[in-house]
Amino acid sequence: MISQWIEWCARNRFLVFMGTILLVLSGIWALRHIPLDALPDISDVEVIIHTPWAGQPPSIIEDQVTYPIVTTLLAAPHVKAVRAQTMFGDSYVFVIFEDTTDLYWARSRVLEYMQQITGRLPAGTHPVIGPDATGAGWVYEYVLVDHSHQRSLADLRSLQDWGQRGPRQTSRLRNPSLDGHRKSSSKYERSWWTPA
Repeated sequence: MISQWIEWCARNRFLVFMGTILLVLSGIWALRHIPLDALPDISDVEVIIHTPWAGQPPSIIEDQVTYPIVTTLLAAPHVKAVRAQTMFGDSYVFVIFEDTTDLYWARSRVLEYMQQITGRLPAGTHPVIGPDATGAGWVYEYVLVDHSHQRSLADLRSLQDWGQRGPRQTSRLRNPSLDGHRKSSSKYERSWWTPA
């Protein structure tokens, strides 16, 4: 079978050459005209609604907050699924839209539907829409390693909690790839610490 293909290609050199040129030109055209996404976002179009209600048990929050929000948002256009999680003092509703839905359009629909039910929610509850982030935003990770083997896991955990997490949450701009100090506004902050 392969030998027959080789013989045919040898007999029809012009057709093989023209086919190759056609494939190369179509590849160049596709490279220039087909939009490519360097980091494709394969996560769902999702809007998160968080409703804190301090001091209330999950059963009350489920009945008076989560259920009305879920049932109202099920009627929103292009909604694929609505999931909810209720815990002590908090209600989280995850509204998942169809894949072709624009994130900002979805957020505006959720805001419209939330305005419809604010009067039905208990006093003192204020639903808040989560940030407009996608799954592609969960990219940054780091590892805290003690190459000298002089610190215990508890020491590394303390360093993580008090030396890394706290300053990272309060700083404005940081470059975690830098080792040492970095001037931020009018003070110096520790941007990255590696155990000796």
